Amino acid sequence: MSRGGALSWSPQLNETFSSVLHESVVHKTDSMAQRSARDSQIFIIGCGISGIEATARSGGRIRTGRLEIRINWIHGPSTENPVFHLACDYQLLNKKSMSEENQAIDFGVHHRRFVPNWFTSSGRKLGPVVEFFINLLERSQQFHDSGGEPLPSVGEFVKAEVERLAPEEWKEDQANTALRLGMINTLLKVECCVSGTHTMDDVGLGAFGMYKTLPGLDCTFPWFFPEGYEGLIDHMLKELPKDIVWYNKPVKCIHWNYTKNGPKTTGTSFPIMIECVNGETFAADHVIVTVPLGYLKKHQSTFLSPPLPLHKLHSIQRMGFGTNNKIFLEFEQPFWDEDCELIYLVWEDETHLADVVSDVKNSWIRKLIRFTVLKPTERYGHMLCGWIAGRESEYMETLSEHGVLHSVTQLLRKFTGNPTITPRKLLRSQWFHEPYSCRSYTYVAKGCSGYDIDNLAEPLPLKGSNSKVHLLSFCQCLFKQLDFILLLNSTLYIDIFSLLLTLLYFVN
Repeated sequence: MSRGGALSWSPQLNETFSSVLHESVVHKTDSMAQRSARDSQIFIIGCGISGIEATARSGGRIRTGRLEIRINWIHGPSTENPVFHLACDYQLLNKKSMSEENQAIDFGVHHRRFVPNWFTSSGRKLGPVVEFFINLLERSQQFHDSGGEPLPSVGEFVKAEVERLAPEEWKEDQANTALRLGMINTLLKVECCVSGTHTMDDVGLGAFGMYKTLPGLDCTFPWFFPEGYEGLIDHMLKELPKDIVWYNKPVKCIHWNYTKNGPKTTGTSFPIMIECVNGETFAADHVIVTVPLGYLKKHQSTFLSPPLPLHKLHSIQRMGFGTNNKIFLEFEQPFWDEDCELIYLVWEDETHLADVVSDVKNSWIRKLIRFTVLKPTERYGHMLCGWIAGRESEYMETLSEHGVLHSVTQLLRKFTGNPTITPRKLLRSQWFHEPYSCRSYTYVAKGCSGYDIDNLAEPLPLKGSNSKVHLLSFCQCLFKQLDFILLLNSTLYIDIFSLLLTLLYFVN
């Protein structure tokens, strides 16, 4: 569940990226002009599949087993989605997913409406009150085009509008006003998972409308996407030459203002040197960097030498990068309705509008308010996937598996009123502690704008500088996992990786 995956950036972004990729590949200094593009040493760092791999496997955030512990859906499977096209080319989707009818389905700001069960902290079961909240989210997206946003953040805007509109909207059922406020809190926490943020108060109102929802009924594993996302990786790896991928070689530093002479017989020089943690070095003509924003935030002082220009560092600082984790639970028998697809939890004592807890250590479990029912039952048995975002999610990662299982069990017993509910197994993700992602994904924070995204896409050195070489192409940094570097001695495989870099905008 992610806004980075559910929604794409504006078409201008893809045009900018394609331009940057082209320029970074073909532009050369005078000393390299005699060498063809086919002879250039080109590295791609961080795109999820490449030549020098930081870990022992290819795929990054993609890993399919019995469960999709990482990436989950193809959101918006339609003509504008390059992931969808690639999956179709590899024949990874069923006929329904590829049908024109499926591609034409449009759910607006949110994707398909699931069948939910709502439970309260006193054990009551409710009917959902969602349309009011969704309308506020849709209004939150209008300020990107019109400007004049009344408040800095989406969270502040939604809460102010609830306080303004609720008395009239709910006047015929004032007895349940407190309960409805609790439901709004639940939906705000859900949006934290969708955006990958600690609180919607951190998400900029003016930039929120930059996202674009693509049409199409989401393709899920295994219903419409039998091999899962790892099928994409497997097929792409098969198209690469043998031994082009080197594993367990994380990059320590990219020295991008550098000159290393090549063999005397070639008379060449290289403006970039890539230094790996194990001491190995690689000379390059061009480097395309697509590492996660979280990794840049944490390692910006050491990952590049010389450091990035201040205007790029400021863009990195303004953009947000948060944590969203999954908690899988397996049960002997379901406690939810047979047709249920989602479970929401509403704390009845949360009448003050807020999407964070005041005491993370003792109350982190209050941020776990939504579960997806995994289907089909024939494959999964009776299994739920819980979603939790923010610092509460990061604290959850520090607890033992037994401790998390105990807390979640008590939570479900409280909300269902059923003291016998006992999950058999638990499996969780831990993105905050993943060394090559450093949290989950990007969101548009307060003070962030489209300028920051385009700014990070501009190659280095900048146009108009003394150097004529685009040594370093800094991409939008919305990509989710630093795992790979692709070393190419030719441009033979540029097309497939150009597509990969573009399609990662649509990955969950």
